[in-house]
Amino acid sequence: MSGRARLALCAFAATVLAACALLPLVHPATWIIQAGFLVAVQSGVGALARRVPLARFLTVAAQGLVTLLLLTVIFVGDQAVIGVLPGPDAFQAFGNLLSSGADDVGRYAIPAPVTDGIRLMLVGGVLLIGLLVDAIAVTFRSAAPAGLPLLALYSVAAGLTQGGASWLWFVLAAAGYLLLLLAEGRDRLSAWGRVFGGAARAPGRVAAGLESGGGAALAPVRTGRRIGAVALGIALVVPAALPALDGGLLDGTGDGPGSGSGGGTISAVNPLVSLQNSLNTPEDREVLRYRTNAERVQDQYIRIVALDQFDGTEWKTSTRRLTDVPDKLPDPPGLSRSVATTEVTSSISAAGWYGQTYLPMPYPASDVDIKGRWRFEPTGRTLVGDRGQSTRGVQYTVKNLVVRPSAQQLAGAARPPAELERQFTKVPDSLPAIVKSTALKVTDGATDDYGKAVKLQDWFASSGGFTYNTKVRSGTGSTAIVNFLKQKEGFCVHFSFSMAAMARTLGIPARVSVGFTAGTPESDGSMSIGLRDAHAWPELYFEGVGWTRFEPTPSRGSTPDYTRPQTPSGQPSSPATDTPRESAAPSAAPSGSSSCSPQLQRQLECGPDQAVGGGGPTDSGWAGLFLTLLWVVPLVLVALLIPLLPMLWRIQLRSRRLGGSDGRAPADAAARTLAAWQEVNDSAWDLGILPDEAQSPRKAAARIVRIGRLDTEAAEAVHRVAAAVEQALYAPAPRPVMGLADDVRRVRAGLWAGLSLGTRLRALLAPRSAARVVLGTLRAVGRRHRPSGRCRAARRAVDGGPPTAAAAAGLGGYE
Repeated sequence: MSGRARLALCAFAATVLAACALLPLVHPATWIIQAGFLVAVQSGVGALARRVPLARFLTVAAQGLVTLLLLTVIFVGDQAVIGVLPGPDAFQAFGNLLSSGADDVGRYAIPAPVTDGIRLMLVGGVLLIGLLVDAIAVTFRSAAPAGLPLLALYSVAAGLTQGGASWLWFVLAAAGYLLLLLAEGRDRLSAWGRVFGGAARAPGRVAAGLESGGGAALAPVRTGRRIGAVALGIALVVPAALPALDGGLLDGTGDGPGSGSGGGTISAVNPLVSLQNSLNTPEDREVLRYRTNAERVQDQYIRIVALDQFDGTEWKTSTRRLTDVPDKLPDPPGLSRSVATTEVTSSISAAGWYGQTYLPMPYPASDVDIKGRWRFEPTGRTLVGDRGQSTRGVQYTVKNLVVRPSAQQLAGAARPPAELERQFTKVPDSLPAIVKSTALKVTDGATDDYGKAVKLQDWFASSGGFTYNTKVRSGTGSTAIVNFLKQKEGFCVHFSFSMAAMARTLGIPARVSVGFTAGTPESDGSMSIGLRDAHAWPELYFEGVGWTRFEPTPSRGSTPDYTRPQTPSGQPSSPATDTPRESAAPSAAPSGSSSCSPQLQRQLECGPDQAVGGGGPTDSGWAGLFLTLLWVVPLVLVALLIPLLPMLWRIQLRSRRLGGSDGRAPADAAARTLAAWQEVNDSAWDLGILPDEAQSPRKAAARIVRIGRLDTEAAEAVHRVAAAVEQALYAPAPRPVMGLADDVRRVRAGLWAGLSLGTRLRALLAPRSAARVVLGTLRAVGRRHRPSGRCRAARRAVDGGPPTAAAAAGLGGYE
């Protein structure tokens, strides 16, 4: 195996080993197999391109092109031209997948499920790092700087992993880098070895040792190990010595999701990053369809998750312990038997494209009948998919309580338990004082928490002068709340978050629920919930009643009866007498995520399994846009570069053939002459004059003059080049010929003279001689024996390679 081949193999191994640091971030880890295979293909394309040989720039471009095609086939094949070539739709799909992946990264706790967006980011990122490592270490023969992209790959994993990355991943990444350094070349290592390896040897001894494979040959290897040991030591000691770092480099502690029948935790980010997109989507696709025996269907809000933590930046869910789903769900917290309730039953069907980790259900659910792998989160009273389980196409039956408290019961509610009050009235110190002062002003005159809550709801919904507008930026932090209170314009995110925050400043326990309104009735008696039914609303806690829904958003949902004047008193609890009807399937045939339009591949829309609930800022529009641009712009540039590759290859090849001096040594003179003659033939070939290798240079020149209709000056120039070729091939001692490059330019100008614009563009953008790349590749693959040194040097000159001293005088027998 040649030294460059060993280096390419080590670059591949280093990339895959460094990529292993990403394994703890997602589950399952099967994506690494796909990424490793694609990196191997990418590396193989580079090895083949270097064997042709192509110029360094063209080698990297070829690898980038193949990488783009591979990603297109795997991720956006349905939007690509003939399933392979990326077009505008494919690049748009790439952008949507990356945007969805960026949302998923902030949405999920570690380990996150491998959604399509996250898989593209992982596989695409590893391929990008692999391309950089191969280009730097192998194509440009500089292994040391290749450690920077490897370090970037490990740093991403270390930065995202809770508690720091495991020492195992650091060792694997470092081992891959050391392999790359050791394979780079003994000349570099021996030069470094004089620093670590003791007294320097005489140049003669070093050279002899390297050639013979004696003891001197082992010194560079020992030196490389010493360098690696010093580098590893610095990498381990320096981070541990920095007090600003939270945890050492090898600190692998921290709580993570558990497993087993009795454990596990769930922590996810705010789902409202995409709620605004759902409300504004031009295609209101059906998400759920259900039948229910509830009397007031408009009050049947379908909840996904409750956000109970507010840190001044966002509302998010707390980390909660998961349990097995009980046969019957426990009673909802705080609900007294004196409050009127009715148990209703709903049969729900989720669309086949709608992938959601949390199970949408009315609140509070008392019983759930569903198949699959689900866990129960007691505080939020919701079911969470386990080990990849999602809502795609599931059908389930939910029994829930319709709670009908009276105004007197709400007004006379006792203080909540101390722990619940402490947790759900907590506001950050960074919350501006204007939020509390506004809450006090709005609720002035109210004597109890219920009266204050109703005044807050009515102020937002009617008397406060607020306007519903889904085009407003969906911020959720303290600044966004203050801006909303001043500008008085927003959508359900702003109304619910602001009312919940203001209620907490008044000492009323509050949280925000996210899900859907009741939907639209269909002619068959079922209810259809679409993307535009996505909604957020506040829930306030009243002892004896429990978590109670309020509706501050104008023109959305339904206002609860218990918040209206003269609410009738509730009746004793009784189950509904109607029996549940058959579950209705979605009106459209379920479709896979591939049928999703670009606007729908997000959390409350379609695409991969997605969780909801808290852990990163929801004001992430700029971050998502930056990540999208970071991927899309290079892809667009590559797409624009692809049609220009033949032209760039010809320009670069012509520059190599005609550049430099004409050569003074006999071998240099012969090589330059043959390269000039090949450029003449290729220039004619680009314009449709096929080369005829059976003819002598003199007859070939006459043929070019005749078919190309060259003028006198160009004809004389082509004959001079042909005469120089005959001398280089057959003269005992070829003499240098001056001015060959100028003659070639005269011939090319003569060939182009008088041509139409279309013919010139055809020859410039799609030169026929670019077929030499394919022919050279086939020749390299099919060659069974290596040609002689003189013939090899001549061919290298013809193919555009630089002349070498190995091309001795007297190149007779050149084909």
